[in-house]
Amino acid sequence: MSDSSSSGFALRLLAKALLNILLVWTMAEYMDRYFFLTGGLPAYLVMGSLITLLNLFVRPLLYLITLPLKLFATILASVIVNGLFVQLILEISQYMDQKILTLDIEGGFVGWLIVATILGFANWVMKMALR
Repeated sequence: MSDSSSSGFALRLLAKALLNILLVWTMAEYMDRYFFLTGGLPAYLVMGSLITLLNLFVRPLLYLITLPLKLFATILASVIVNGLFVQLILEISQYMDQKILTLDIEGGFVGWLIVATILGFANWVMKMALR
C-alpha cells in the first residue's frame, strides 16, 4: 500500500471516529429520552470509537449475512442491521466499567427504532461525505 493511500485511509478513519463521537454526544444531549449515556467526555470518546471500529469490522459482516433479505426488502434489512448493530453496542458497553460509561436504549421498540434509524442514516451520510 502506498503512503498516500494509507494516510488517506487513516485520515478518513479519524474523520469517521470524530464524527461518531460527535454523533454520540448529540444523541446523548438531545435524545436522552431514548439514548441514555453517562460518563461525560470519556464515555463519548469510548462509545464513538467503539461505533467506528464496529462499523469497520462488523457492519460488513452483518450486511453479508442479510444479503438475501436485502434482495427482497432493502429497508427492512437496513433496519434489522442497524438494530443488531445497536444491540451489539449495548452488549459490549455492558462489559465496560460503569464509572466510565453506562448505555441504555429507552422508549421500548420505538426508542430502538429511532436510535437504529438515526445511527444508520448518520453513518450513511458520513460514508457518502467521506468518499
